Amino acid sequence: MRYLIFILLQMIAFSGYGQFTLSGTVTNEKKQPLTGSHVHTKYAITVTNPIGEFEIKNLPKGQTRVYITYLGYKTCDTLLDFNEDLKVFIQLKPIETPLEEVTVKQKNTKVSQSIVEQTISKNQIERYSSKTLGEALKEVTGVSVLKTGTSIVKPVINGLHSSRVPIFSNQVRLEDQQWGAEHAPNFDLNAASKISVIKGASGLQYSGDAVGGMVVIESAQIRKDTVYGKTLFTGSSNGRGGTLSTSLYKGNSQGWQWNVQGTLTYMGDREAPDYVLSNSGNREFNFSGTLSYVQENYEVSAFYSSYRAVLGILSASHIGNVTDLYNSINNQSPYERSNFTYSIQNPKQTLQHHLVKLNYFQKLSENSSISTFYALQHNNREEFDLRLGADSSKASLDLELTTHSIHSDYKKEWNQLTWQTGVSGLFQNNFANPKTGIRPLIPTYVRFDAGLYSIGTYQMKEDLLLEGGIRYDFSTLEATKYYLKSRWSERGYDTDFSHIIEGETSDQWLTKPRFTFHNISASLGVKKEFQSGWKWFNNVSFSNRNPNPSEFFSDGLHHSSGQIELGDLRLKKEESVKLTSSLTQRWNGFAIDISPFIHRIKDFIFLRPVGFETTIRGAFPVWEFQQTNAVLSGIDFNSNWNLSDKWKYQFSLAYVHGENLTNKEALIDMPPLTLTHLIEYKIPKWNAFMVQLQSEMVFRQNRFPNYNFNTDIIVEGNFVPVTVDVSTPPRGYQLFHLYTEIKFKTFKKVNTILAFSVQNLGNTSYRDYLNRQRFFVDEMGRNFQLQLKFNY
Repeated sequence: MRYLIFILLQMIAFSGYGQFTLSGTVTNEKKQPLTGSHVHTKYAITVTNPIGEFEIKNLPKGQTRVYITYLGYKTCDTLLDFNEDLKVFIQLKPIETPLEEVTVKQKNTKVSQSIVEQTISKNQIERYSSKTLGEALKEVTGVSVLKTGTSIVKPVINGLHSSRVPIFSNQVRLEDQQWGAEHAPNFDLNAASKISVIKGASGLQYSGDAVGGMVVIESAQIRKDTVYGKTLFTGSSNGRGGTLSTSLYKGNSQGWQWNVQGTLTYMGDREAPDYVLSNSGNREFNFSGTLSYVQENYEVSAFYSSYRAVLGILSASHIGNVTDLYNSINNQSPYERSNFTYSIQNPKQTLQHHLVKLNYFQKLSENSSISTFYALQHNNREEFDLRLGADSSKASLDLELTTHSIHSDYKKEWNQLTWQTGVSGLFQNNFANPKTGIRPLIPTYVRFDAGLYSIGTYQMKEDLLLEGGIRYDFSTLEATKYYLKSRWSERGYDTDFSHIIEGETSDQWLTKPRFTFHNISASLGVKKEFQSGWKWFNNVSFSNRNPNPSEFFSDGLHHSSGQIELGDLRLKKEESVKLTSSLTQRWNGFAIDISPFIHRIKDFIFLRPVGFETTIRGAFPVWEFQQTNAVLSGIDFNSNWNLSDKWKYQFSLAYVHGENLTNKEALIDMPPLTLTHLIEYKIPKWNAFMVQLQSEMVFRQNRFPNYNFNTDIIVEGNFVPVTVDVSTPPRGYQLFHLYTEIKFKTFKKVNTILAFSVQNLGNTSYRDYLNRQRFFVDEMGRNFQLQLKFNY
């Protein structure tokens, strides 16, 4: 009897649970199969086969929500009731404007999901058409900028920049002498269709040395049969110039696709509220294009980009003697003032960067694929100083950097598991042209890198996801460098590095230093969704960064920054452990993101001011690369509130606390507390009229190390000892920015947007702590900007 009762109980228990099957076909609006579409339920995940079909078995009785997604198409979200096997036919509709937004993400949507994402809207990115990548990324909470004047801008992520934040264009790491704090990325912002800031495990597929994070840029891809074009003209009052950018895209679901894009920028001297920032003009001429051939199971593509720029270096930053340099820094007044001009004189930078990439993608099965690319980059950087006679037109620094890279990935997907692995290699040669007649700041060197990685995600439950990754990197660096014998002894190299001396002249040693590194990087993340709607993201990562050529070998005047920089052959690699957490919630009309982090870096490399040095060229501050143990911690907060159908309010906060553990003092060059408020008003029926007022409040950085030093200056014919204050940050400031636009049709198939904006509405005089030229001049004053955008 007890067996009968047991059988009856089992029948009752399972009477409400059936083993049902969901099958079907996914197509586009032309009823063509969408191979590789993702079909998600909380019980299983699958992808469609080459003819668009899919099948999921063992689904229970009752209602189950099903999501069907495909890149470039609107997601299908439906609730199905299972009382029997179901067969469905799904037709996905294309997203009509896939090119009109750029996404800045803290995850890779293909693999990483343990870090929250943020976005920059179409209008925001187009506002920066005449500006830089760094300035556009500043829209993201937690990203600030490191500047050298008005045109050289680098992104700073949670207090870190330069080599710690590599930039990838179409999967290729930009190798453009990025080691310099005053070397802006050689990239045209108008060529981007998607930008990601990656901090999760999927960043390991690109690099293991991204101690501060990384920026990944992708060009446009259109999977529908259409032709799309866009032209932007931006005119600016401050600089009295503008930018013209135009692009044309030909898409296709299968067959040939192509796009071309070009940008021209012409700007004169910028102006502070009280004077002209002499020799601060810039020119750019950029081009990029892609040609692809796409079939159901494979794709072949070629990409080319050319970046050419001339950047003026502020005249007031190059000073001929210690007395004038001291007076300029301490009196907060520029040493040189001139009238406005479009002419760009020495000192200046001229830059050329070419990138060629060949890519092959092959789908091996309905849930596995392989991708391989080869890339060639050629970068030429010339820096011109104030030289006399026949040498006036000769560069003081002339570097040619050639980089070959290859990368191959394999990806496999199961119901709840995604795995990706790959290998990469790089060969690089830097040639320092001796015809400059000046010992180069960076020597000739050869570098070889090889890497191997594996990353994966596992959907444990519908509301719980794990991801992890590991990477190994091997790297060698060999240089050929001359050292002045006096500098060699001053740096204490006689004992430690006598074995690298290969020869000598009367006053120089010829050396061949060689470094080899073996690095392991890893990352682990978890994403938890709660029934209340809260999402909690956590990620811990371990990474290493080798000293770059500038940190090892710098030995002389850096002409673009007007300072003498000294590297150190004793530097060790940085070892980093970072823990990030993010809590997000989306209510009806209101959303918040709270993202604290803590970051410990062993042997953190930083540039420290140590004094003045007088050369035949003049007097310049001396900065030296040093190491310490450091901890960076902070928080990013972001909120959005839709007050009504017309009013919107945004608030963000970013704070970084940097501590030098070795010397028990603050870290230099940490971004101060920043608060941003934005209020928006729009009336859709008035040609989509919209106006925004933004407040940007940057507090004074009260935590800074005291690196002031003493020197002698001439006062009334006598030497007088003085203290040079290079440590005290400038006062805080608040800026207001205005933006307004309307939309209308100028022709049958041409949508036009007319936008007007004002940056620094109050024409406020201020200096920014993260601008290397804050010692010499104020920041740029008010700027009126008019922009015309044509979409066709």
